[in-house]
Amino acid sequence: MNELILIVDDEQGILTTLSQILGDEGFRTVTTTSGEEALHLYREQRPDVVFLDIWLPDWDGLETLQAVRDLDPNAMVIMMSGHGTSETAVKSIKMGAHDYLEKPLSYDRTVGAVKDALKARQARIEAAGEGVLEESRERIEPVMSFKPPPELPLLEATDRPQRTIRDASVIYGLGLHSGGRTGMVIQPLPPDTGIHFITLPRGITMPAHVSSVAETDYATTLTRDGESIRTVEHLLSALHACGITNLLVKVHGEIPVVDGSALGFLEHLEEVGMVDQDAPVKELVIDRRYEVGDGRDKSLVIEPADVFSVSYLLRYPPPIGEQFYDFVFTDCESYREEIAPARTFGFMRDLKMINELGLGTGGRLDNFILVGEDNVINTDLRFPDEFVRHKILDIIGDLYMLGYPVRGKVTAKLTGHRDNIEIQRQILAANS
Repeated sequence: MNELILIVDDEQGILTTLSQILGDEGFRTVTTTSGEEALHLYREQRPDVVFLDIWLPDWDGLETLQAVRDLDPNAMVIMMSGHGTSETAVKSIKMGAHDYLEKPLSYDRTVGAVKDALKARQARIEAAGEGVLEESRERIEPVMSFKPPPELPLLEATDRPQRTIRDASVIYGLGLHSGGRTGMVIQPLPPDTGIHFITLPRGITMPAHVSSVAETDYATTLTRDGESIRTVEHLLSALHACGITNLLVKVHGEIPVVDGSALGFLEHLEEVGMVDQDAPVKELVIDRRYEVGDGRDKSLVIEPADVFSVSYLLRYPPPIGEQFYDFVFTDCESYREEIAPARTFGFMRDLKMINELGLGTGGRLDNFILVGEDNVINTDLRFPDEFVRHKILDIIGDLYMLGYPVRGKVTAKLTGHRDNIEIQRQILAANS
């Protein structure tokens, strides 16, 4: 391993630290504090990957990115910033940056980003059929194919169009259960593709499908080939409600928790823009009654209906008590008003156990509801019955793992992610 990495940053400490990290991993490095000199070095030495800071003393980082991309449209550039915004991240990705890292940089995240960039670069060379990496500088975009969700007898074409997003975009935040900084890139996909995830930096692909689900403790986790993506349900809930049927999500380990609800995802999708596609949506129409649970204290039922709806009965000790909500889905706006703002919640009495399991370490005072013995400790509720509304939010997200929008009536009592997944497996088993 002797690939050349160009590091461009106005802080000498960053140049030294990154050079040491990458040198320990067997990479060669060249450094500069100048955007203008970076372009000269790129032209002369053609590095394999570029680390580029947003703030430079001469050229702006985005200006430098544009200059490098003009010189080489396939340049592998990883942008860095210690005080950037999501707007900056989005703009850099749209301009062609391969990745965007927030400072302070961790060892694993730095090395992972380089390896991911090199892997993508190698894929371009191989896709072009031009031999090994050392023999060619020509690069083309890799052709990536994704299997659509499995066809089922329950599918019915509608008069609604399939939908994706207008442009690629980036969302950064904390992982609720990992506690680490995480980020994801969302990209449009063509019709009849479905929702797919790619893990970073290894590039393991997995569909948003119940067949990928491995864990359901406190969140829904997808797993394949030793890689996992945690807490997918809030994002999928927003996608289900918005009618996004085709999307690629590249993510580092766990979906950002944002504020603990689906509202941030919904707003981000609206900001990026959603695009109707030239193919009809296929809806999964429930054909009979399916049920899991003991039928008494705990049960989850889904049965035929003309529209999609979810009723949930929740019962906890005070200060929550018993809550019931009946949500009839009419459009994305009804979801936005009634369900999307409802945040995830946890109990003070459970925190020790959750932490011992390695979960919940990303919980902050602004991204979930913390419930004490007598009251909510850290926030004002958005709804008096916010807890039961969040349970409905989770069901809407988990049910999108069937691969298609659902038409049927869901009635739930005291259930969770495990039950949501179990009933989907029952539906698939009965119709495979």
